[in-house]
Amino acid sequence: MSESVNASSSPERVLIVEDEAATRVGLAELVRSWGFVTDEAADAEEGLKKITAFRPAIVVTDLVMPRMSGLDMMRSLQDQLSDITFVILTAQGTVETAVEAIREGAYDYLTKPVDPPRLKILLEKIVERQETLREVKGLRRQLREQGSYGRIVGNSPGIRRVYRVIEQAAPTAASVLIHGDSGTGKELVAKTIHELSPCAPFSFIAINCAASPETLLESEIFGHEKGAFTGAFERRLGCFELAHRGTLFLDEIAEMTPATQVKLLRVLQERTFRRLGGRQEQSVDVRMIAATNLNPQDAVQRGKLREDLYYRLNVFAIELPPLRDRKEDIPLLVQAFVAEFNARNNKTVKAVGNDAMRILESYDWPGNIRELRNVLERAVILASGDFIEPSQLPAQLAPTPAAPSPLALTLTPGTTVDEAERRLILLTLEATKNNKSRAADILGISLKTLHNKLNKLKIREQL
Repeated sequence: MSESVNASSSPERVLIVEDEAATRVGLAELVRSWGFVTDEAADAEEGLKKITAFRPAIVVTDLVMPRMSGLDMMRSLQDQLSDITFVILTAQGTVETAVEAIREGAYDYLTKPVDPPRLKILLEKIVERQETLREVKGLRRQLREQGSYGRIVGNSPGIRRVYRVIEQAAPTAASVLIHGDSGTGKELVAKTIHELSPCAPFSFIAINCAASPETLLESEIFGHEKGAFTGAFERRLGCFELAHRGTLFLDEIAEMTPATQVKLLRVLQERTFRRLGGRQEQSVDVRMIAATNLNPQDAVQRGKLREDLYYRLNVFAIELPPLRDRKEDIPLLVQAFVAEFNARNNKTVKAVGNDAMRILESYDWPGNIRELRNVLERAVILASGDFIEPSQLPAQLAPTPAAPSPLALTLTPGTTVDEAERRLILLTLEATKNNKSRAADILGISLKTLHNKLNKLKIREQL
């Protein structure tokens, strides 16, 4: 981007609302030097008058001012927030204040004294935000006409609630916390938010915190210097550096150790970090999206997720419904997957037959959309005619007669704790037809913990 933020378009209007005269004048001159048209107001009441007369696209306002705060001024303009973008200045810089301002509709906040490069980046992103908002309006039309929102497919009430939060969150720089069962599409939602945000031209970097060994996770996230630890033969850039100006998606955040969570919180608050073994502070500008298959509040109560990190991430919360709670979306999802796998496998399947569709709609899908996708990929490959028939679906999808009595665990005095745990895990896996993700949810543990227990108890080979 050139030195003048608005070199390729008409200058955006920016109003500076600040009761300290020197700060107000200095900010106005600085912003004007970047190619914007500026005006000034000495307090919130004057700011409201200037907004009517000057009609700014962006308002940079102090939070604490006599008589009316910057937040109250913004609240009084709730019906205009789709046309005016607010940046809040605060000397306090508390997480609570920042989160409240963003939830009320502010784009972002800056601590005083203002860091000019950070302000310039914010203004650049806000200019880009206008194009993003136009894309969101186009997606609304797509939802009405096709039953999809970008790459997310569905039209049920539950998924429509997800669309509304995405629409609110995407154009901002706020953190997002997504939670839902395994296979519900958390990473797809994160990618959609990224693609609809001003970060879209830059990288989307994803890392699964449960998939990396604890000893290597910090190196994956923060990077390391040569010689930082045994095996560190060269400098390595971490996810924060790779995602600079883009989006960093941390999946299964509750599997991160408390010590690493503390370091992550510091980066989110200070926007600086150090590589492992490094001494130099690195500045970073990253949009953070995190996800967990646990209920976040339960994870906090159980000590899996630090409370302060939870509040910092949970500016926007998205709960993804399981597929069993949005079965009316199955025909739309099936149509999308059949089209995808036709193209990939050079097939010409027209649709799923009525009998096969009834089986798909009656199944509870413990593996959610991921399981449905895998079933449809196999069915398209196996299909020999125009339609997918029941014979091309896995046998376990067909309804089975109810068992005469539920499975029960019987223990007798003298049973060891390890043996009791072994029987409980085997019983749960049997009840879920060996679906380990569903079994882990029922047992109240993570999928990673279940795999560790299977290895410890030496029962994997029996499954």
